[in-house]
Amino acid sequence: MERLSSHQEQSPRSADTIPKPKLQLPSSCDPPSPTGPKKQLVWIIFGGTGHMGRSLVKSALTHGDRVTSVGKVFESGPEHTVGRQENFLGTLCDVRARDSVDQVVRRTLDHFGRIDVIANCSGYGVIGACEDQDEYEVRNQFETNFMGTLHIIQSSLPYFRQQNAGRYLIFSSTSGALGVPGLGPYCATKYAVEGLIEAMLYETDSFNVKATLVEPGFVRRDEPDSITNPLPTWGHFLITPASDAYGQASSPALHAKRMVQWLGDRQPTSAVKSAELVWQLAHCSYPPLRLLLGSYAIESIRDRLRSVTEELEDWKHLNFPAGPEAGEAGEAVKDDKDMAKQDRDDESQDSGPENS
Repeated sequence: MERLSSHQEQSPRSADTIPKPKLQLPSSCDPPSPTGPKKQLVWIIFGGTGHMGRSLVKSALTHGDRVTSVGKVFESGPEHTVGRQENFLGTLCDVRARDSVDQVVRRTLDHFGRIDVIANCSGYGVIGACEDQDEYEVRNQFETNFMGTLHIIQSSLPYFRQQNAGRYLIFSSTSGALGVPGLGPYCATKYAVEGLIEAMLYETDSFNVKATLVEPGFVRRDEPDSITNPLPTWGHFLITPASDAYGQASSPALHAKRMVQWLGDRQPTSAVKSAELVWQLAHCSYPPLRLLLGSYAIESIRDRLRSVTEELEDWKHLNFPAGPEAGEAGEAVKDDKDMAKQDRDDESQDSGPENS
């Protein structure tokens, strides 16, 4: 996403002396100008104490926005509240409970007087084969990822409609576009979230309510850890032991577990840079439906879409719908067949026994 200007590309200076270009959304989105005045926005960031959410909270506060940070763990240390204290509100919430989400919306309106952007960074996943995951684990993933998103929308959308403006930034995943072995139910929740947001956008277009699905790849946590609340690398995932049927070292069901263990701190995409782009996304005039972050997300989803397109082309001949012209042609063929049959019948009668 980073691009050098033509001046920088042609400069004979060494790489060490060339200034790094600022990470910026494409101009088609009409992102905020790096030097121009910016409107101060009021955010609610669900999952604001987690992996990606904490970086987003800090980015918004650093740029002068006002933020309600929502999490299961309350953080109010100086490393979490960059900027003026009056611009920050920390609160607890369980997104699985609609009443809990309602309280966050009410508290934010009471504290800041309005809401402009709602980001949902909360999430929960279980790593294990589909067959091995029990009903409680599956339901908990759907209650957190899908029902949590729905609760956030249902609690805040009436306000956005009345305001005739509002924006949702919903953190999905590459798992919302890919079936990842070892993450079946988690993928199902993200597929469901993507369908929900796409459908909602049609319903809310006339209310000037916008939404973007943020799909990060492997994001490394390059934000300094809180002293009182250090985060594990994959804190929002639970790794369950595999059953005998899926326990072999080469089992596809262990793919997600192997991936997590191998990655460690090798995640190529920066949480800090991702948060900066998401902050720009909230301030841009024409947000995309999806924002893919990192080369892994782009390449893997591109491969998935290419595979689907190729499969459609391979099998479309089995059910190719007929257009109006084809229908008219079909009637003409039917008429020709009827006339040919009538001719054969007439010839048969002419050559009958009585005419022999």
